[in-house]
Amino acid sequence: MTVKKSVEMSKDLINKPEQLITEHIDIWTSAILAKSTSGRGSSKKYELYGITKLRELILELAVRGKLVPQDANEEPASVLLEKLSAEKANLIESGKVKKNKSLPKVSNDEKWFSLPSGWKWVRFGELFQVKSGNNLSKNKMKDGNIPVFGGNGITGYHNESNVEKSTIVIGRVGYYCGSVHLTPPEAWITDNAFFTTYDEKILFQDFVIWLLKTIDLQANTSSTAQPVISGSKIYPIVIPLPPIEEQKRIVAKVDELMLLCDQLEQQTEASIEAHTTLVEVLLATLTDSADADELAQNWARIAEHFDSLFTTEQSIDALKQTVLQLAVMGKLVPQNPKDEPASVLLEKIAEEKEQLIKEKVIKKEKPLPAITDDEKPFELPQGWTWCRLPEVGELARGKSKHRPRNDPTLFAKGSIPLVQTGDVARAENIIETYTSLYNEHGLAQSRLWPRNTLCITIAANIADTALLGFDACFPDSVVGFLTFDKAMDISYFDYYLRTAKNHLEDFAPSTAQKNINLEILGSLLVPLPPLNELNSIAKKVEGLLSLCDQLKEKIQQSQETQVQLTDALVDRALG
Repeated sequence: MTVKKSVEMSKDLINKPEQLITEHIDIWTSAILAKSTSGRGSSKKYELYGITKLRELILELAVRGKLVPQDANEEPASVLLEKLSAEKANLIESGKVKKNKSLPKVSNDEKWFSLPSGWKWVRFGELFQVKSGNNLSKNKMKDGNIPVFGGNGITGYHNESNVEKSTIVIGRVGYYCGSVHLTPPEAWITDNAFFTTYDEKILFQDFVIWLLKTIDLQANTSSTAQPVISGSKIYPIVIPLPPIEEQKRIVAKVDELMLLCDQLEQQTEASIEAHTTLVEVLLATLTDSADADELAQNWARIAEHFDSLFTTEQSIDALKQTVLQLAVMGKLVPQNPKDEPASVLLEKIAEEKEQLIKEKVIKKEKPLPAITDDEKPFELPQGWTWCRLPEVGELARGKSKHRPRNDPTLFAKGSIPLVQTGDVARAENIIETYTSLYNEHGLAQSRLWPRNTLCITIAANIADTALLGFDACFPDSVVGFLTFDKAMDISYFDYYLRTAKNHLEDFAPSTAQKNINLEILGSLLVPLPPLNELNSIAKKVEGLLSLCDQLKEKIQQSQETQVQLTDALVDRALG
C-alpha cells in the first residue's frame, strides 16, 4: 500500500478516532525501527514507532477537541474563567492572595488550530502556579516509606512529606526537564522538580496530566549548561482549555484508547519475541548439525520459510552471525582431502617466522602455551588444526608514544591517517575514515601499518574488527594483525574474531572502561583450515554477507515506508 493511497483511505475517518486507529492497526503495529544502540532505561533492540506515534496522536486529538463530541449545554470555559477571575480579584482585594504579574492576551498568531465550541485559548500562568520543591540531601533518604520525587519520578524514600495531597510534579532541571509525574497523597518533592497547583473547579487532574504531556516544556528552558525550567519561561505558554465536564469525558476516552495501545504493544512485542526465538532455534540447528547431510536437511527447512523468517534487521544479523559460525567450524564449504593440512602450513609459517626473527624484522616472543583438549570449543574437520593468532601472524599494539597525545606539533600540516577505536567500530568491513592526520613528527613516534591490516580494538569497544582501507597509524588501544603467509586471505581471521567477540568481552575486567590486553588476545584459539579452504571460506562468506546486507537494506526501505505511512496518518488526522 502506498502512502498516498493510505492517506486517501483515512479521509473519511478523521472525525472517527476509533476507526482511524482500528482501520489501520496493521500500520501502527508494523512500523518498527531497529535501534543502533539500546535506549536509555531500555534493553530492547527495537522501537515500536507506530504505537508510539499512535499514543501521541491520541493525546493530540484529545487536546484539540477531536476525541469526544462537544455538549452545547455545558458551561463554556470562558464563562468559568470569568467567574474564577472575579473570585481571585476578591481574594486579592481582601489581601488573602498576592496579585501576579499580568500576562499578555493570546494573539491570533499563537493559536495553532481552531478551537471547538466552548473551548478557550489561555496561557499556562492563568491556570497553573509552579513552585520549586525542597532540597533533601541523600543521607536523609535512608529511612521512611514516604516517596521522594525528583524530575525522573521516585528517587528514594523519606520519613517526612512536603505535600499532603496527590500533586502533579514537573521535572525542572537536567535530562528529565519537563517530565510529568503524579505523587500519592503524601510525598516529598525535591528542588529538581516543581509542585504544580491549579484550581480544581476548572481543571480535572487526569486531564492536566495528559495536557502537560502534549506540551514541549523543554522548548522553553533557559540557555544554560543543562536545561532548566523557570516559571517566567513556561507561564506564557499558550494552551487550549475545554469545559470541565468535557475534560472528564476526554480522560475516559484517552484511558480507553491507551488501554488499546497497551494491548497492541503487548501483542506486538510477544510476536517479535516469538519470531526472534524461532529464528534463533532454527539457526542453532545449523551450527549443531552433526554432518553434511543433517546440515542440508536443516537448511532446507529454513529455506522453505525464508521469506517469513528473515523479515527484521535482528533476524538478518542473526543469520550473518550463523554464516560466520558455520564458516569457522568448517561447515560452509566442502573439504578437499587433497589440500595440504593446516598442520603442515603451520610448520612452514613457523620456519618463516624464525627467519624473520633472525633478520630482526620481528622480535622473539615467549613461547605460547600448549593447546589442551579442554580448551577446544568444538571438533574440527579433517585437515584443520587449532592454533593461536601469534602462530600465524604478527600481533602487535599500535603506537602513540608522545605525551600529550593531542600535541599540535604531531598534526600540523599532517598527511598520514591516524585511525582510532571509533573508526574501527564504525566500519562495516573496511576502515574508510580516520580521526586526524599525523605529520612526519607524529609518524616518528608511531608506526605505519599497511593497507589490509586487521585492526582489533582492545579498549572502550572490545574486539571490534575491520581491515585498513589505506596505510595508517593507530594508538595502542588498537591491535594490528598481519599474516606471515601473504597468500592467506586475512578476512578469515576478521570473520573468526566476530564469532569470538563475546568470549573476549568475558575476559575484560569490570572497570569503568572495559579493556583487554595483548596477552588475552594472543591466547585466543583459532580454528585454522588448509590454505585453499581458508581462502574459499573467506570468499564464500564475503558473498553471503553481501546478500544479507542487501536483504537488510530492503527491510530498512520497507520500514521507512511504514514510518511514512504512520506519519501520513498522523498528519492527516491532525490536519
